Amino acid sequence: MIKIVLLLVISLFFVSCSQQEPTPRGINKKAFAEEDTYILFALRAEQIQDHKTASDLFMTLYVKSDKKEYLYRSFENDLIAKKYKKVIERVDILSKDEPFDAFLTRFKVVSLFELGELDKAINLSVTLAATTKDPQDYLLTSDIYVKQHEYDLAVRYLESAYVKEHNAKILDKMSIVLYVNLNRKKEAIAHLETHSRMLGCSKLVCSRLIAFYSNENDIEGLLGTYLRLYEVEKTDKIAKKIIQIYTYKQDYMSLMSFLEKSKADNAVLLQLYASTKNYEKAYPLADILYEESSDPEYVGQSAIFEYESAVDKNSTTMLLSVVSKLESAISSEKKPIYLNYLGYILIDHELDVLKGIKYIKEVLLLRPDSAYYLDSLAWGYYKLGKCKKAKDVMNEVIRLEGSDEPEVLLHIDAIDRCNKKKKGKK
Repeated sequence: MIKIVLLLVISLFFVSCSQQEPTPRGINKKAFAEEDTYILFALRAEQIQDHKTASDLFMTLYVKSDKKEYLYRSFENDLIAKKYKKVIERVDILSKDEPFDAFLTRFKVVSLFELGELDKAINLSVTLAATTKDPQDYLLTSDIYVKQHEYDLAVRYLESAYVKEHNAKILDKMSIVLYVNLNRKKEAIAHLETHSRMLGCSKLVCSRLIAFYSNENDIEGLLGTYLRLYEVEKTDKIAKKIIQIYTYKQDYMSLMSFLEKSKADNAVLLQLYASTKNYEKAYPLADILYEESSDPEYVGQSAIFEYESAVDKNSTTMLLSVVSKLESAISSEKKPIYLNYLGYILIDHELDVLKGIKYIKEVLLLRPDSAYYLDSLAWGYYKLGKCKKAKDVMNEVIRLEGSDEPEVLLHIDAIDRCNKKKKGKK
């Protein structure tokens, strides 16, 4: 990993140099007739990874043009080819006749590092950083200190680099050294939190915080970070993590609020509305889910929630809408819950009692021992005035679990009174 970082640093140096270093003859002006031809050959050599040839060609270009960009490109190719001793020898030769050149010094530092000559590398790198005060040189120095296991010194240089440009990548490296190597975990997290709150929680910073909070089993820290990361990157994966954490905390009201704002998972939001009996919000959401998926389950749920949310349970418009939805739901699959609900509404509101009983009997073929479905059948017979038959069915209900439900008890009472009334008439 550190090799990649160092090569990246060198690449950045080259770009910086090509943008900033003045050249005697101008970068856009040919220094000699064959300059373009040499460039093409040099680039082709790089393309086929013949870095030795590329280095020689760029050196020829430098000699002929006096453009430092070619010199640095030559050194870059030597580094890629791992000609570290060659780089050091070339830098030493050039340094005798040239004033201090930060770019050449960097190439030498990297080469010394790769050769394992860490003492020489760090001495030269410290001098380089003190001279240029460039964040990239602080980074280079910190990488060498990490390799030497001098983690406190590495952090010091990383902090100097970070102060200059508040770069998230620098902060990330610093937090890893603090957390992993120095066991200064709270400090590492504090640096990341400060950055995220003042400069924004980038994907890199938030991901590092998530890794640390996860390791610390800090649920609140994880949740807060995932919420901030979701603002940066609204993905299903992050939303699922937030939903999992809220569910683990059993903080369903906060989860509901998150889902309402984010629209991250309407199916989960519908479940929450249903479980909290927020039917007024549930039924239009079920309609939306049905439109999106054509899943009859949602049209069935919408019907139930629309009915349960209605202030006027006898509204003709509402009842026709509910019946239509339930008929649509059972047309593809005769689920007991929707058959029973449809049958019961037809019975209770006397829209079509016989048809309602027909639906209830279909349910009982599937679930013959359900107290709730038998109660619906008994209520159907009651509505037809068949109180004795209703009482016989209700006697079965009394033996089953669920017979103590308030609505069932009301039905038992009504059917008993009906039977007494009829006996009284006799």
